[in-house]
Amino acid sequence: MRTLQLGTSRIGYELRLYFRQGDSVFFTFLFPILMLSIFAVAFSTSGTIGAAPDGTGGITFAAFYVPGMVAAGMLLSGVQNLGVDIAGEKGDGTLKRLGGTPLPVFSYFMGKIGMVLVSSVFQVILLLLVAKFAFDVSLPTEPGKWLTFAWVFLFGVITSCVLGIALSALPRTGKSATAVVIPIVLLLQFISGVYLNFAQLPSWLQNVASIFPLKWMAQGMRSVFLPERFESMEPGGSWDLGLVALVLGLWLVIGLALCKMTFRWIRRDS
Repeated sequence: MRTLQLGTSRIGYELRLYFRQGDSVFFTFLFPILMLSIFAVAFSTSGTIGAAPDGTGGITFAAFYVPGMVAAGMLLSGVQNLGVDIAGEKGDGTLKRLGGTPLPVFSYFMGKIGMVLVSSVFQVILLLLVAKFAFDVSLPTEPGKWLTFAWVFLFGVITSCVLGIALSALPRTGKSATAVVIPIVLLLQFISGVYLNFAQLPSWLQNVASIFPLKWMAQGMRSVFLPERFESMEPGGSWDLGLVALVLGLWLVIGLALCKMTFRWIRRDS
């Protein structure tokens, strides 16, 4: 019970710390919203996507990019934010000092993951509000769609958090964390259907992207926000939500195993 109480108090502390850091807020909280705005404005005169030969039935580029930006926000908040943040705390001695306190590792992780969950909820709400009221994107009305959104979002954010904690062990110093983590996250966004139409990528690149969780998070979100006729554009001709859950579950297990093997209050070479 004390472990849970400490973890809950850490969530509030981590949230206050997060929103006081302008660079973190910009690159993880506001970045997907800014990118959606850029794409929506840049392609505002390019017609619609998926229209019938008579020009009906298409959706705007703003609506097309919403699922990818939701998925990107999940990855940025979890993998990039925690990967850079925890590596920095290792480098400046914060984790070493915490290791000398009674704070359990579980409470520390609970604070980090809780912070990402809460901030991600606010982020996606703001993103959808911008999409609806600034770019006239129609949001789903079916309860089943929002149920799918809820489990893909929750599953994806938690998996991203665990992978971010595991990735924080890779940078040698806190100063090198952004140079190590951000290129990985940026590359995944380009090959996983966030900035580019996944169906138009070469087959070999689709196969590479399918190894990683972002492709499946974006696919799950497309099943929520895109019309049903877009399902046939997926590589397998289906949303494959069961496979989305399976791949995210596998990466969650892999991330937990990596956290167990690599996380420590002090670097091994300290």
